[in-house]
Amino acid sequence: MDESTSSAAYDYGLRTPVQRKPDKQPEQLQSQLLEDSCGYSDRFIPSRTASNLESGFSLLSENTRRPNSSASDAGRDENSAAYTQLLRSELLGIRSAPADKSEDTRIRSPESKNLFQFHPTVREGTAHDAFSLSPVPFQSSNLFNTPRKAPRKIAKVPFKVLDAPQLQDDFYLNLVDWSSANVLSVGLSNSVYLWSACTSRVTKLCDLGPDDTVTSVSWTHRGAHLAVGTNKGETQIWDVAACKKLRTMAGHRGRVGTMAWNGFVLSTGSRDHNILHRDVRQAQPYMSRLTGHRQEVCGLKWSFDEQQLASGGNDNKLYIWSLRSTEPVLKFNDHQAAVKAIAWSPHQHGLLASGGGTADRCIRFWNTVNNTALSCIDTGSQVCNLVWSKNLNEIVSTHGYSLNQIILWKYPSMTKVTTLTGHTYRVLYLAISPDGQTVVTGAGDETLRFWNVFPGTKSRSGSGLSSAMLPLGRTIR
Repeated sequence: MDESTSSAAYDYGLRTPVQRKPDKQPEQLQSQLLEDSCGYSDRFIPSRTASNLESGFSLLSENTRRPNSSASDAGRDENSAAYTQLLRSELLGIRSAPADKSEDTRIRSPESKNLFQFHPTVREGTAHDAFSLSPVPFQSSNLFNTPRKAPRKIAKVPFKVLDAPQLQDDFYLNLVDWSSANVLSVGLSNSVYLWSACTSRVTKLCDLGPDDTVTSVSWTHRGAHLAVGTNKGETQIWDVAACKKLRTMAGHRGRVGTMAWNGFVLSTGSRDHNILHRDVRQAQPYMSRLTGHRQEVCGLKWSFDEQQLASGGNDNKLYIWSLRSTEPVLKFNDHQAAVKAIAWSPHQHGLLASGGGTADRCIRFWNTVNNTALSCIDTGSQVCNLVWSKNLNEIVSTHGYSLNQIILWKYPSMTKVTTLTGHTYRVLYLAISPDGQTVVTGAGDETLRFWNVFPGTKSRSGSGLSSAMLPLGRTIR
């Protein structure tokens, strides 16, 4: 027996055979590998596997966000989500899938207050990862087996087009509104027409005569009555079912370009720079006058809780009023052009969106609860209208020169979901159907175009807006 063999088998100092340790099982070997990989850390070098590096990803995504990214960019971002999660899993040990940004974008507080940890921890693993021939561990391979959400398809062309002759190309007017009873009202020159989305029937509601024109229309919440603003400064209330005018209210010295209902109170904005609150149950034409704008009032919207009124004017001002105040409670002066586009979010209390005209081109978001500006995005063209979806946290904007486009945005990332084109003039008019699925747009090209942009709710009721029930041959004449 040579020396190497004997030294390997005996301990000559003790004259006893060396006890050979049995081979480790795969589970024990895998556990040992994990312990060894996690044990290299001290008070100066943090342990990567024990550190909470995931808490910084929300801040990183906020700083690197492209506010004006296109729909193709959003598609590429969605395609790379699985690859990004794979890198997080392999490099940082983050096994959980990231939350859907469209669902909730709030930054969550991490479970641990410390970003870095200086003591070793053991990660859970499977026994066969160490002996697998695949370059991707078993846990990470589950990312590829997770079914992906099917992308939402939005038609690039309108499913219906109505002819609307003499639809005025005037930025300061509001001539289209859609009622909760699924009836569309349109002001054409000196007349108001009603189009039923359920039957495609067209009815002429009123004719103001050759000396006056329609400058705005607005439905009550129940859809039984329609307010009509005129160029002479009058406000008319019509019973739609009987096609009968109930009353005419004066008070303005200029045209009534915008109106908004709050229960039985109708707020009207005029070229005379004033806003009037009118209680239609009372005999007097108005109960209060709001003065603050120095030029024409072109945008009015009541909040969903009916506590705040947002007004926009040609003086580039955006004011917030309370129901019982004659002075604005909030003033926003950041826009550089007329503020016609105003929309309150149905998903978040006090969230207001506003859009500026040609010299501004921006959509701005405000928190009216704490009087703060939230964000701003330059759209590149005149913002004519804004409307929120009630089914999704998305917002639609219509624009003027030079593309005359309709853009669907995802809030709060403000990434473009899609861009719709077809109008040859500024898209000055916008309304949304009562089921929240369809928007109608109007322009100076004398057409009304209907677009399916939002999905329906699970308990979907017949809205009468299918292409089979809306023949393309019918027009408003």
